[in-house]
Amino acid sequence: MQKFFSNRKLVIAIIILIISFGLMSVSVAIRNRKSTPPLVQQFGNDVAGAIDRVVALPVNGLQSATTSVSDLLNTYQENQKLKKQVDQLAQAKVNAQTATAENKQLRKELKLNQSLSDYTAVTANVLTRTPSSWMNQLVISKGATAGVKKNMPVMSQSGLIGRVVEVNQTNSKVELISNTSSSADKFAIQVTNSAGKTVNGIVTGFDKSDNYIQMGSVTSSVKIKKGDKVVTSGLGGLTPKGLYVGTVAKIKQDDYGLASEVEIKPAADLTDLTVVTVAEQ
Repeated sequence: MQKFFSNRKLVIAIIILIISFGLMSVSVAIRNRKSTPPLVQQFGNDVAGAIDRVVALPVNGLQSATTSVSDLLNTYQENQKLKKQVDQLAQAKVNAQTATAENKQLRKELKLNQSLSDYTAVTANVLTRTPSSWMNQLVISKGATAGVKKNMPVMSQSGLIGRVVEVNQTNSKVELISNTSSSADKFAIQVTNSAGKTVNGIVTGFDKSDNYIQMGSVTSSVKIKKGDKVVTSGLGGLTPKGLYVGTVAKIKQDDYGLASEVEIKPAADLTDLTVVTVAEQ
């Protein structure tokens, strides 16, 4: 009985194999004769395609998002590099402009020093200049060790800007010609016209709107006009005579017509001083 069942299983297996080979042969034959696959195969293909689309959608979305994030990070890094390069270029431009301005100032000081043949020139840098006393005084980088003494005239660019009022070992304080405070010693100046006649006076004020020095209460009948040269007169004994100050810019009459006020354009830009020359006679 047991042998019968064993032979039966073998027979069933052989039958299944025969049926399988037969189905495969039929399927191949049908496929070769038809342009479309059987319905069962079509259904299987459709199901497989749908599953592929369902799986591919989030995968493609994730891949696209990953690519976008990567591009965004690359763009950010490139943007940071470009910003750094722009900052470096801006700083280089500022450095170049500063160097150009300093060279221009030094060339003017060299020309000024060559013109001071009767003086021993000491060139110094401006160390400090406080906003509260911007037009009154400044501190320079040379003092007693460099030969600077009190009341020495200080020039810049091509004209007088002030005098030394305080001397330390390594720096000095300069009182500017534009200083109009009551405690300041007034600068004695004179205007010389084209006929060689002079008008003496002192610096009495400073016009901040035009950056002009003012010589007030002029009662002389000597005719002066715009462009006449202004120099120090030497009166008072603090500042030597003949130092160039500037040129006449305007002439105003007082309300009564009895005196004139002369506005003088200084030879040096008193609002922008970086290098100065102390002159010792």
